[in-house]
Amino acid sequence: MFTILLIITIFVSCLLGIAVLVQNPKGGGIQASLGTVSNQILGASRATNFIEKLTWYLAGALVVLSIAMTASVSSPEVNQVEQNNNELQLVAPQEEVPAPPAS
Repeated sequence: MFTILLIITIFVSCLLGIAVLVQNPKGGGIQASLGTVSNQILGASRATNFIEKLTWYLAGALVVLSIAMTASVSSPEVNQVEQNNNELQLVAPQEEVPAPPAS
């Protein structure tokens, strides 16, 4: 389960990085870099809105995946403590043997 979540997280992280790099910090974004091509395909405002929405959705997905990965992993320290508790319960306490009387 952890491996599947890790692969999906890496994929979403790469997509998020690409979506952020496509955006222009001054607001031009894909419209400024592609010029008339983006106007013909998506329209000027639609291209910018699509990339912005995609960025927010990918960021949300990354948060959810991070929480899911954290929940799916058990801490080795907790497992060690549980194992030690189980061993302690299996060992019966030994009774003290009284010392022989001194002669």
